[in-house]
Amino acid sequence: MFPKITKMNIVPVAGYDGFLLNLSGGHAPWFIRCVLVLEDDSGNRGVGEIPSSDGILKGLEQCRSLIEGARVNEVKKVLSQARHVLSRNGPEERGRQTFDLRVAVHVVTAIESALYDLFGQALGMPVADLLGQFGRQRDEVEALGYLFLLGDPDKTDLPYPKTTDPVDAWDEVRYREAMTPDAVANLAKAAFDRYGFKDFKLKGGVLPGEEEADCIRALHEAFPEARLTLDPNGAWGLEEAVRVLEPIKGLLSYAEDPCGQEGGFSGRETMAEFKKRTGLATATNMIATDYKQLKLAVQLNAVDIPLADCHFWTMQGAVAVGELCNEWGMTWGSHSNNHFDISLAMMTHVAAACPGEITAIDTHWIWQDGQRITQEPLTIRDGQLTVPTTPGLGVTLDEDKLMEAHQLYRQLDVGQRDDAMAMQFLIPGWSFDPKRPALVR
Repeated sequence: MFPKITKMNIVPVAGYDGFLLNLSGGHAPWFIRCVLVLEDDSGNRGVGEIPSSDGILKGLEQCRSLIEGARVNEVKKVLSQARHVLSRNGPEERGRQTFDLRVAVHVVTAIESALYDLFGQALGMPVADLLGQFGRQRDEVEALGYLFLLGDPDKTDLPYPKTTDPVDAWDEVRYREAMTPDAVANLAKAAFDRYGFKDFKLKGGVLPGEEEADCIRALHEAFPEARLTLDPNGAWGLEEAVRVLEPIKGLLSYAEDPCGQEGGFSGRETMAEFKKRTGLATATNMIATDYKQLKLAVQLNAVDIPLADCHFWTMQGAVAVGELCNEWGMTWGSHSNNHFDISLAMMTHVAAACPGEITAIDTHWIWQDGQRITQEPLTIRDGQLTVPTTPGLGVTLDEDKLMEAHQLYRQLDVGQRDDAMAMQFLIPGWSFDPKRPALVR
């Protein structure tokens, strides 16, 4: 008989963040997440980590009676019941850019992760071996160096973190202003020295496109063998995207969301036209974020690499996208937003279970590194994450660190990250515009 779940604990948490710039503004000094902890009557604990909002916290509470008392092998039954309960809340919309306002998919993902963690422990199997049709496909997962243009925190009165005792070059540069090609290349060099990345991605949508293209040139000069990409989150119009990226297409492995909806055309239509005109492969986390969107994107030949974040698709859903990509001759990848180390483990197991060709996964972990809530977070070495072979997710919760992060959440009294807040110090009255880079006003 499998163990029974005796307790469900919902823990909203917060961590510190740097002044990372993107189309939606600049990251606030903190980010908000939610950790779900399930305990069973054999003494094991299963964990999941997702974004947090009032709706997500309420959605988890709605599912408490389905979870407590269930056996750890009843994963699919509980998830099916949870989807049914949450569907009564009505239709949901994703929200702008990378902000996901949905509730049901995040709630289900938290439950899924924690349940598979417990189920894997009961079976003596890692979660990667339980996901998808075929289970584990690889023992190491490649991650890319996720780079940002960085605002100057000293131009604000916000409590951005500062490095007081740096252990290496990455510690020295990751909280300082970086607004030039040389500064971006220095970020990449420091990240390479610590993590060994072979690929790099620059978050764009901040400066005029040509200036961001110059950053790619600097990255190529520093790492001529690296796979590079630039992601302006659809900020550019089609003509601008072609004008900016055509001259550097030989330096890019693919373009991530170079353009989006404009005029009477959908983002999928403009991306398809961009591909025709440039010959560049495309990746997206904006125009193929559910199965219907993915179907339409594939029909239009708009995307080569769906970035199937397990937090947007669920863990099994993200692997299912990988299985479709394998059958259709496409490449799978994973999107990322701010996260702690439980999410790092979730993403690693998902990527390990995707068959076929996958691209190096996004992860924000390098910006949050040092703010652990597990006892021994997975580590990135030589650009790789080693997939755990221990049962479940392969991470052990650090109760003290979890409570520290929860206390920070309670002190902040905020529901989620506000990217417009810090921008007011740079451009008074700044507001988001999906078709203008953040510093082009």
